[in-house]
Amino acid sequence: MSEHLWIPDAETIDQAQSTVLARHLGVETYEDVLALALAKPERFWDETTRWLDLGWQTPWTTVLDTSAGLPWATWFGGGRLNLAWSCVGQHAERRGAHEAIVVEHEDGSIETRTFAELWAEVGRLGLALQSLGVGEGDRVAVVLPMGVEATAAIYATARIGAIAVPIFSGFSAFAIATRFEDCAVKVVIAQDESARRGCPVPVRATVEEAMAISPVAHAIIVGGSGHDHHDYATLIANHDGAACETVWADSEHPVFICYTSGTTGKPKGAVHVHGGLLVKLALEARLAANLRPDDRAMWFTDMGWIMGPWITIGAHASGVTMVCFDGAPDWPDPARLWQLAERHRLTFLGVSPTLIRALQSHGDELPRSVDLSALRAFGSTGEPWNPEPYTWLFRVVGDSRIPIVNISGGTEIGAVILGCDVTLPMTACSLGRPIPGMDVDVLDPDGNSLVDAVGELVISRPWPSMTRGLWNAPERYLEAYWNRYDGLWTHGDWATHEQDGEWFLHGRSDDTLNIAGKRVGPAEFESALVSDPAIAEACAVGIPHPIKGESVHCFVVLNGSEAFDDALALRLRHTIERDLGPAFRPERILAVTELPKTRSQKIVRRAVRAVLLDEDPGDLSTLENPSSLVGIRAVSPITPHPDVHHHS
Repeated sequence: MSEHLWIPDAETIDQAQSTVLARHLGVETYEDVLALALAKPERFWDETTRWLDLGWQTPWTTVLDTSAGLPWATWFGGGRLNLAWSCVGQHAERRGAHEAIVVEHEDGSIETRTFAELWAEVGRLGLALQSLGVGEGDRVAVVLPMGVEATAAIYATARIGAIAVPIFSGFSAFAIATRFEDCAVKVVIAQDESARRGCPVPVRATVEEAMAISPVAHAIIVGGSGHDHHDYATLIANHDGAACETVWADSEHPVFICYTSGTTGKPKGAVHVHGGLLVKLALEARLAANLRPDDRAMWFTDMGWIMGPWITIGAHASGVTMVCFDGAPDWPDPARLWQLAERHRLTFLGVSPTLIRALQSHGDELPRSVDLSALRAFGSTGEPWNPEPYTWLFRVVGDSRIPIVNISGGTEIGAVILGCDVTLPMTACSLGRPIPGMDVDVLDPDGNSLVDAVGELVISRPWPSMTRGLWNAPERYLEAYWNRYDGLWTHGDWATHEQDGEWFLHGRSDDTLNIAGKRVGPAEFESALVSDPAIAEACAVGIPHPIKGESVHCFVVLNGSEAFDDALALRLRHTIERDLGPAFRPERILAVTELPKTRSQKIVRRAVRAVLLDEDPGDLSTLENPSSLVGIRAVSPITPHPDVHHHS
C-alpha cells in the first residue's frame, strides 16, 4: 500500500458535499453512499436527483428503463425539464445578482455576467436562433473559446429545444466540416478571431472554409466587422428586452452532440440528453469538485472538449460562479495560471498532468509567490499522472493542504467513471473510487475479475449520462463499446483495482505494449522518463519486432536548458531498466521539440506509431499541433536495431 499524501481532517469531512448527501440518504459516510448506490441504484438516483434540486417542470415516474437492452437504457421517464433553466434560469430567479461567469481574456481584460444578465442574453440569443429557422432538434454548432458567448450559445440552444454541437475552436477547416456534415448543422456560432500568445488566430476564415466543404445555412460571428454573416452583438441588440420561451423537454430529448475521435474513420458523435447529462454533471460538481454556492470554479479547457460542458453545467447547476480563461497558461508570464487563481480567488482549479509538467519546469518560486489561500481543491483529468509532477503540485503549489481530485471519464461517458473524494485519503496518482452509481470492474482477456493486476476497465450497468448512441451510427456504437464483453461497456482503458480499494489507470488499452509476451502500458515507460529532471514530457510506443513481438521506441521533450546527448540517453535507458527491468530496455530514445497532443493535452500515441510505421494514423482532427508529426518523422526513420539516436 502506498503512502497517502492527502488525509482529510474532521472539518473537511464534516463540510464536504459528499457528507451532506450521505446525511440526506440516511447514511453516515461517502463510502456508505458508494455502497448504497450499488445495492439500491434506483433508490439512490431517485433520492439523489431530488437532493440536487434541478428545477424539473414535471417529475419523473420511472427512474430507469432497460427494456430495450442495457446499451439503450433510458432514465427519468415521464420527467420534463430544460437544462438551461436548471443551470441559469432558476438561479436568475433566486439570486439573479450573483455572478454566473467571469472571463479573463489573454490581454488581461475581464468581463462578467450575473445569472440574471446571462439568462437575459440566453433569451435574446434563443430568439435570434429561432428567427434564423432553428427549431426543436435542429443542430447548432458552437465554435467558440470558453467565455460568455460560448456559454450563452449552449444554453440558448438548449432553451429552445435544439441540440448544441460544441467544436474545438482550433480545429482545421476539414475537421470542422466533418462535424458539420455528420449531424447536418443548421447554424454555426463562431469567433471572428481569437488570440494565442499575443497572435491573432483566424477562426472565422477557417469556419468559412469548412462551410465551403459542408454548407451551413447561417453563421453568427462574435467580434469583428465587414463579414457577410450575422453579427452576434447586432442579433442580441435586435431582441433587447425580449426572450424566447423555454421548451420543457422530455428527459430523453437530445441536448448535445459531443464529438470524440476514433482510431480510424470519422469522429464519433456522442449523443447526450437533458435529464441524464444534467443529473450526472450536477452530482459530480457537488461531490468530486465539492462545489458550494459561493465558490468560484475554473477548469483550463475548451468548450469543444467534454470538460468544457462538464465545468459549465456542473458549476451552474450548483449555482457556482464559473471562471474562464481563453489564452495560453504560460503567457506572457509562466506564472499566469497561478496568478489567475489568486486574482479570481478560485476555490477549485482543474488542470491536466501535461500542463503541470510544463509549469513545473519553470521552478517552485512562481506558484509560491502567489496567494492560493482560497483554493480548496485541484481537479485533474486527461491522462494518467506520473508521481513527480503530482507530488510537486500537491506539496509545492498546494503547500500539502490542497487535495488533487483526480477523475477519469470520457466524452461518451458524458461525465466521470472513477474519481477521488475529499473525505477519503488519497495516494499519489490515485483515482480514488468509482463515482457513486458507477458499477466498475477490471477484467482479464477471458472476462475474469482482477484485483491488484492490470486489466480492461469495464462498466457493468448503465448510468444517467451514458451516450444515447452515436449520431446516425447505432452499429458503430455497439461495436465500439458493447461487443468486447457480453453485456458490459468496455471503455478502452487499462486499470488496476487495488486490494485497499483505490483505483489507478495505466493508459489506453489500445496503446498496450507486448514485449516478449509481457504486457505493459506506455505510461510506465513515460513515468520513468519524466522522473529525470532533464525531461519535460515523454511518449512510448511499440513497433513490431521479429523476436520480441514489439520493441519500445521513446520520444522525449527536454526541459528548456537541457541538451540531448549520448550520456543523457544512457541515463534514461538505465532509469527504465531500473524501474521496469532489463527486459524492457527501449530500442530507441529520441528527442523532439513537441509531441502530438489534443487541446486537452492528451498525447496521441497512435499518431506517433503511425508515423514510425508510415501508416494511416486515422482521425487526427483533435490534434492541437499536427506540425509535431513533421518533427517526429524527421528524427525517426527506422533503421535495423539502432541503439540510440539523438536529435538536437
